[in-house]
Parts: sequence; structure tokens; C-alpha cells
Amino acid sequence: MTASLIPSVDLTPILGGDFEAPASRRVLECLHAACAEIGFVTVTGHGVAAEVIDETVASARAFFALAEETKLDVAPRAWNRTSSNSYRGYFPSRVNGKEGLDIGEPELDAAMTDLLARTYYELNRFPDALGAAWRASVARYFGELSSLGRLLMRALAAAQGGDPGRVASAFARPRSLSTLRFNYYPGGGDPVEISPQDGEPLSCETHVDSGFLTILQQGQSPGLQVRDKRERWHDVPCDPRTFVVNTGRALQHVSGGALAATQHRVRQCREERLSIPFFLEPSFDFVVSPGSLGLSCTASGSELVSYESFLRESLSKFVEYERRDV
Repeated sequence: MTASLIPSVDLTPILGGDFEAPASRRVLECLHAACAEIGFVTVTGHGVAAEVIDETVASARAFFALAEETKLDVAPRAWNRTSSNSYRGYFPSRVNGKEGLDIGEPELDAAMTDLLARTYYELNRFPDALGAAWRASVARYFGELSSLGRLLMRALAAAQGGDPGRVASAFARPRSLSTLRFNYYPGGGDPVEISPQDGEPLSCETHVDSGFLTILQQGQSPGLQVRDKRERWHDVPCDPRTFVVNTGRALQHVSGGALAATQHRVRQCREERLSIPFFLEPSFDFVVSPGSLGLSCTASGSELVSYESFLRESLSKFVEYERRDV
């Protein structure tokens, strides 16, 4: 294992949407280079207030502090046969060594029957004990990370010669399938997997993400590692005021392979670990093709598909979705 080579980029010059100023162009170049070289970058100057981050961390801890039976009340049908959901909700630690809560678009409501008729659009179900303030906190963070994700996608589209203006419609809310997840690793116990590469015990198996971008808040909990093109593992720096951004398979496809999804993992947690990833995803009918973002490259992978179809294939690789009847 080598020292971290994860670049850090200050987003301040592009927060206002100006991509043409010299300082902004440098930001675009640095983001693109980081995503092309290793697929991971830490970002500062991201515009998300410290109090919003702290409040979200507190919200995640409040959820995991609930009794197991209370959390299972909001689990999908795989773990709660009375649930109306198959995709969104709580999954217990017996699934793959960590507890999680998958949260979908907070702006989705019961009147949006056209979206709710699709496979992956479901209303969130949260424990009543957490109250309205907890729900508002989660919705606020979801909105902030959605905006940050669109900004990053606009920057990457512009950096690759595409049309950043198409990002707004591709990732428009509430049609976006973006997911906010709370993860809790209890620490100790047996590893989920022993890495076949180097025999390292892991709390999260080696994998790549499915969507476009993952924006991770990991606080001060170490353990996340990324593998470079020479198959060396690097520790990802921990800083509660930065976000870790990495590329997913959908962006790899749309960028013609220029921005490849990178394998990453979590080393075995000896102490508890909380992580909060936000998975930026487009609408169900987004065509996973370079042309959808005005890029002239050739798609990497197979024939053109909708994001809904792409997601269905991608989720089959993750154990927490194996038993869900979607």
C-alpha cells in the first residue's frame, strides 16, 4: 500500500457557474485529470455549510441508534414482508456486515403516479420517532448534494467538450434517481471478505459504483482505499469538511471510457465507522450515451440503454439488493 495520491480541488472559482475564467478553467482541468487518472478526488470550497454536514451526521447517528425492530419497520419487502417498498429503506447488518438506509428523492410525493409506476421510484418511509425536523434535515442535505452533483457533472461535461447545459434536464428533480445512503459499520467482528489481491480483511468488498458520481462524507473514519492503474492501493484522506468524489460505471460509459469507474474498498473496521455517500443518478429515461451530454466520443460498453435498464443490471452485483423483488 502506498501513500495517498488522491488530488484535492478547490471548487470556489466555479460555484457561481462561470466555467470560462482562467481560474475556473484550471478547476475543470484538475477535476477531469483526477477523474481520468484515478477516479477519485477530494473537493473543498464546495459550498455546503459545515452546519448542514454536521446536522446530517447527527441525523444518521440518530437513525442507527434506534431499536432494530423500529428500523426494520422501514425496511423493504426483503426484510419486512408488510412493506410497500422493494428498493428504498433500511437493510440490516446481517446482509453484508454493515447497516444502511437508502433514501430516495424527498420531493417525490404520492401524486406523482407516473414516476411511482416505474421500478425504482418509491416514497421514503422513515420511523415516526425521528420527527419532522429529522426529515427536513435529510431533505436539505439531499438538495445540497444534488446541486453539488449537478455542478460537478456540468464541469466534467464542459471539460470533455460536451454541453453542460444538458445536465440540468438529465438530473432534474424529482425525476432523478439519485440516492442518499447512511452506512454504519459497527466495528470488530469478522471481515466481510478477504481481499483476493493482497489478503487484506475488508469491511466493504472491492467494487465500483454504478451511477455517475458518488459524493462521500466520511468524516474522520479511515479505511476507504482506492486502487490505481498499477493495482496499488491508496488510502483516501479523511476530513469532515471535504467531500470525496468518485466516478461510476454510468459516467465511464458516457465519457467513452475516459473517466473510468475505479475499484475501491473499505479495510476492516476495528472501531465503528459512519459514512454518508450520495449517488448522483439521472432520470429513468436518460439514454446512457455520450450524445446525451453533447459529447462526441464513442460510448464504452454495449448498446444504448435507458438508465433504468442500466441500473437494473448494475444492482444485480450488490449483495444488499440480491433479495429485493424488483
